[in-house]
Amino acid sequence: MEIVVKGRNIDVPDHYRQHVIDKLGKAVRFDRKIVSVDVELLHERNPRQQDSCQRVEITCITLGPVVRAEAAARDFHSALDDAINKLTTRLRRAADRRKTDRRQRAPLSAAVEELAAPEVTSPAGEAEPDSEQAQWPAVAAAAEAAHAAAEAANTHLPWRIVREKEHPGDPMTVEDALFHMELVGHDFYLFRDKDSGAPSVVYRRKAYDYGVISLAEPQPTT
Repeated sequence: MEIVVKGRNIDVPDHYRQHVIDKLGKAVRFDRKIVSVDVELLHERNPRQQDSCQRVEITCITLGPVVRAEAAARDFHSALDDAINKLTTRLRRAADRRKTDRRQRAPLSAAVEELAAPEVTSPAGEAEPDSEQAQWPAVAAAAEAAHAAAEAANTHLPWRIVREKEHPGDPMTVEDALFHMELVGHDFYLFRDKDSGAPSVVYRRKAYDYGVISLAEPQPTT
């Protein structure tokens, strides 16, 4: 299994990189088919978001559906702990679902409801930062400078596309799409409907309600 720890416009210290690898070792034990894990660190330079200025995103590539978790906190250590807790919960629930599906062939909707249950994350610690944490203000300052330089180079643009992603378009049912959406922790999931073949999106509404949006075929012009 390959673990890649990287920063977006920030440099990741070697000691923190090893800290991430050690933490992930306990979480990934629920899925022995994980091929690689991508961990990305981001710094939010908006001073109004100081309580959530450090973000950690974890993506597990497995032989099954992708499992993802992210969290934000005042420091990267707290953000990592919260993200690991979410990831562990999702990996454990996915493992339980696989066991249930093999033994009892339970409906997938039951697994979706289980995945959608609230997750408990650990609160940010109140202890004084250790020597490793004390190094992050300098990293954050460097990230702010990099963001400022990038924005200065694009001030003439009315908007910017900051990220592009491409996903496999394997046909699936709505319930499969809901299950994948809960595993990645998003409020929506784009998929190709297995029955109609139409590009569709499932999305979260209030409580445990969901919605589905599909694209209809264009009507011929006369």
